[in-house]
Amino acid sequence: MNKKLFTLFFATLKISAFTFGGGFVIIPLLRRKFVEDLKWIDEEEMLDLIAVAQSSPGAVAVNASILVGYRVAGLLGAFVSVLGTIIPPLFIISVISFFYRAFRDNRFVNVFMAGMLCGVAAVILDVVISMLGILFKNKEKDKGRFITFDRVLSLILLVGAFVANRYFKINIIFIILACALFGVARSFYEKKKGGNRS
Repeated sequence: MNKKLFTLFFATLKISAFTFGGGFVIIPLLRRKFVEDLKWIDEEEMLDLIAVAQSSPGAVAVNASILVGYRVAGLLGAFVSVLGTIIPPLFIISVISFFYRAFRDNRFVNVFMAGMLCGVAAVILDVVISMLGILFKNKEKDKGRFITFDRVLSLILLVGAFVANRYFKINIIFIILACALFGVARSFYEKKKGGNRS
């Protein structure tokens, strides 16, 4: 357990230290480390953890780290991973705050930040494509079919949520709550349907 906690702490510390541009950037890094490298979490479960992290109040990076840490090593794992996640930004922001005026007025820093925004946009696009890939990945229940009811429904929800927020300016909280309620209702329906068959 101690070795796992040690690995968890330094993995989140390293990821957080090189995560520039917002919470969404940490998602592909967490996925690469805990799904592909360490194989502690499978892809579908990581997708669920990310969905919960994004839907919960607070910073996505911190929420995701807490959930991943808890999944890997319980409450102590959650504490260790969140500690590893907050140390680098806490230190960097503390240093920047002392030199804020110089950073704000420096032309080279502004150009550097503008360049970073392009990189962040690319990383967020990568996150979206990766999550869509997991969502549309072949499952046993699909029986080799590409177009399934679940996939069509997921696509409708995805497009509907985007349109509602982008064009109708509906608050993201209401969109998340509506999708969550829809998911709960569908889960109950599937259970009831399965119960009736048996």
